Amino acid sequence: MKLLIVESPGKIKKLQSILPAEWRVAASVGHIRDLPQEAYGLEPPDFRPVYQITPEKKDVVARLRTLAAEADEVYLASDPDREGEAIAWHLKDVLGLSACKRVTYTAITKDDVEAGIAAPRDIDMALVHAQEARRALDRLVGYKVSGPLSRACSESRLSAGRVQSPAVRIVVDREQEIRSFVSTTHYGVELTFDRVENVSEGWNAVWLPREGWLDEDNPYVLDKAVADRVAAVRSLDVLAFEEKEAATAPPAPFTTSSLQQAAGNALKFTPKKTMELAQKLYEAGHITYMRTDSPNLSETAIAEIRAYADAQGLPLPPAPRTWKSKDGAQEAHEAIRPTHIDVEEAGENADEQALYALIRLRALASQLADAVFAVRVARLGADVDGRQAIFEARGRTLVHPGWKQVMAADAADDEDAEPSNSVPLLKEGATAVVQQGTVSTKKTKPKPRYKQTTLIREMERRGIGRPATYAAILDNIIVQKAYLREEKGWLVPTPRGEAIVAAMQPVFSFMNLDFTKRLEDALDDVAGGKTSYADCVGLAYDTLMAELATFREKTAVPCPACGNRDTFYHNVNPERGWNYWKCKECNASFEDDGGRPGSRKEKKEIPLSEFDCLACGSAKLRRIAGTKNGAAYDFFKCSDDNCGATFNAVDGRPVPREEPTLSEFACKQCGKPLAVKPTRKGGIYFSCTGYPKCKQRYWAKDDNSPDYDNPPK
Repeated sequence: MKLLIVESPGKIKKLQSILPAEWRVAASVGHIRDLPQEAYGLEPPDFRPVYQITPEKKDVVARLRTLAAEADEVYLASDPDREGEAIAWHLKDVLGLSACKRVTYTAITKDDVEAGIAAPRDIDMALVHAQEARRALDRLVGYKVSGPLSRACSESRLSAGRVQSPAVRIVVDREQEIRSFVSTTHYGVELTFDRVENVSEGWNAVWLPREGWLDEDNPYVLDKAVADRVAAVRSLDVLAFEEKEAATAPPAPFTTSSLQQAAGNALKFTPKKTMELAQKLYEAGHITYMRTDSPNLSETAIAEIRAYADAQGLPLPPAPRTWKSKDGAQEAHEAIRPTHIDVEEAGENADEQALYALIRLRALASQLADAVFAVRVARLGADVDGRQAIFEARGRTLVHPGWKQVMAADAADDEDAEPSNSVPLLKEGATAVVQQGTVSTKKTKPKPRYKQTTLIREMERRGIGRPATYAAILDNIIVQKAYLREEKGWLVPTPRGEAIVAAMQPVFSFMNLDFTKRLEDALDDVAGGKTSYADCVGLAYDTLMAELATFREKTAVPCPACGNRDTFYHNVNPERGWNYWKCKECNASFEDDGGRPGSRKEKKEIPLSEFDCLACGSAKLRRIAGTKNGAAYDFFKCSDDNCGATFNAVDGRPVPREEPTLSEFACKQCGKPLAVKPTRKGGIYFSCTGYPKCKQRYWAKDDNSPDYDNPPK
């Protein structure tokens, strides 16, 4: 048997239908392991990641191990990007594959899959290290900054992100620009002509006050009386006239980013929905891989599209088209396109079909001839108050539709088309008679708020993050964290979004938009083998630690009892009615006084019971009862802290607790013996006997040994 391991279970059916009978296709369901959830997992100076199999993937890993053991050959076919390369390496390491073959393909078609399998290679460790560096940098910022940020903003569960926080800042900056914007009222003039020497009527010209009437210090016409006098002219001289043809090239095929923007504008899909639909189209074999920075198609695809267009009678340019990629683009594979250009409809539902049509028409149009317009531009002048007022009339008529035969407009640009204006054929020196002059009152407007699509465009322009991550980032900062909200499609920062930006921006380099781009360039250097993982992460770590010390000094509140800044925090939870200060170091609690620690909360004294301690006999027991997390507890504890013995409460009386059953295993955390404890479902788990100093627990594996790699949360 030959085993092909892919990421998504959605690919299995299609791939199994392509491959011969001796092949078996299985899925890892994404990553099988990650940095630990309950610990940092990265320690200087080398920052070597400590990985754990994620709890929900234990069964997946067990099944893959069984299949790999039965297979004669194992092929790792995770996605053709850095993330996919890292997944392949994790699979090789966890499954203990001494020999395996890494294969990639950008479309799930018979030809592409067979070509990929026929050209296996080794795992590219430079790409793996680049993914590890990205993950490490994300963990570094999130793990080190989120706690101090929450304390600084007096709100629990806030998070900082290497890419998400700059994205929030972009929206916050725009909102602040809008709030501080002061509108200016100014005036413009448009003339409508009824005839030009009896040739035509119904065309327009607009006044160009910047030519001779305004300067940089006074960019607007503020006096309506001046505009009224300009609008009163009824005869103008034709100063110049130009008639020419202008060609407009088609837009490039879709990259990940431009697909998200176009689907948002044309189909009103969120970036997250767009990527989910594209994933399904890719898994079904309808489109090529949908995570790409390249705007160019393969030579084979171009040849197929040109042949199809020629057969359909569509206009073609003399040579195939290519496009210049944006700086920093990762061009491991071609632009997004249909796998078969002659298939006009594909997809399981209306949304998939609409997205497929968008992708197909964009790819087809990209190889067609230019759209050609006949353009007429006239400059006209008249004397007003002893100065010449210049007007311009511009008209454009489509004469050869070219690519516009299949695609009306570039849906990614979200711009209004140029208005129609039937400018007649004019001669210099002729006279144009005005039918009507209109003064328009205008007000300057601030730049608009961002939409999801325009925020993606801005992030891409600034080099923040990667297009493949944009959908997840926006979902996180809008839906999960609520740093932004949508109002009629526009993004508006929430108070907590503005608070985190205000707290972090003055201190942390990762909030600097240029710094974020430079860090992306450093990750590219790791992928290209130009720098090492440790150097990339180490430099960022040193910078962050220095900035974090400054941040804590500026924002952290010291505990009034012990002075510790790192363990003293403001515990606010409106749902539970909590609003107090607590120190994890000395366990002191304080009332809140306007966002600062107030008077100390005295610990509630539990009265002594009538029973003597069964362990030391020299002190009374306290009966402790209540609920925690919905579960009731009731036990006795010795009032002498040096003893601290505890006993079960049975019928209101203290009863010695049963000694735990010790196992042969030791705690990986502190080295003390592990006790065997029963679970609610009749199984067992292991608990460290070093409690309360060590609270480590472990699930039991099938052979009743502790699962050190996957401790419970």
